[in-house]
Amino acid sequence: MIEPIDKTNLIEVLPLIRMYQEFYQVNNIDDVKNKEFFAQFGPRSDKGCLFGYRKGNKLVAFSTVYFSYSSTICSKVGIMNDLFTLRDFRNQGIATELIKYCEIYAKSHGAVRLQWLTSATNKKAHSIYNSIGAVKSSWQLYTYET
Repeated sequence: MIEPIDKTNLIEVLPLIRMYQEFYQVNNIDDVKNKEFFAQFGPRSDKGCLFGYRKGNKLVAFSTVYFSYSSTICSKVGIMNDLFTLRDFRNQGIATELIKYCEIYAKSHGAVRLQWLTSATNKKAHSIYNSIGAVKSSWQLYTYET
């Protein structure tokens, strides 16, 4: 079952966020900073929303949608910035359900599309994205540390 994350259940998703960051080899993971950062997203936020997937009484996956704008298409877009499922719950269709839920959420908030990035080496994620008909972009990501 998919549910929005807010102040009532944020504490439950924080360990999953940490695992997600560990998977992507983030240096200096800070649980306090994570709590403060992710608290700004929720069902009443215009910035976006964090979603959890609950199996029984346990959160086993999460995704996050932020909003931005694209000047090439002059439209609001949803950015699925995070998608993570605990290892023991993978291959059950949870990621696909979360993606589709995020797409509906983004469109219901005026976004014309949902877009995301993933590591070039994350082959499991690539297979999921290909299976749902997502289109791989030819754009290259650059970052500039400030």
